[in-house]
Amino acid sequence: MAKKVFAWSPVRKLMKDFGAEMVAREAVDALIDYLEKLAKGVTNKALEMTRHASRKKLTSKDMDLAMKLI
Repeated sequence: MAKKVFAWSPVRKLMKDFGAEMVAREAVDALIDYLEKLAKGVTNKALEMTRHASRKKLTSKDMDLAMKLI
């Protein structure tokens, strides 16, 4: 299994903060997998914006536009 980018405990705490009384490990792992895929997709789209603008630095504006497009 590949190493996760998101830490398990904060994701579990987030789920509990939103009302989940008990959270299975598999549920946390599923959310982490989803968040990592989403982050990868948004970042790749933002990089397209960066390259289109002939820049090397990815900016928050690139990320904002990518999130609107996805």
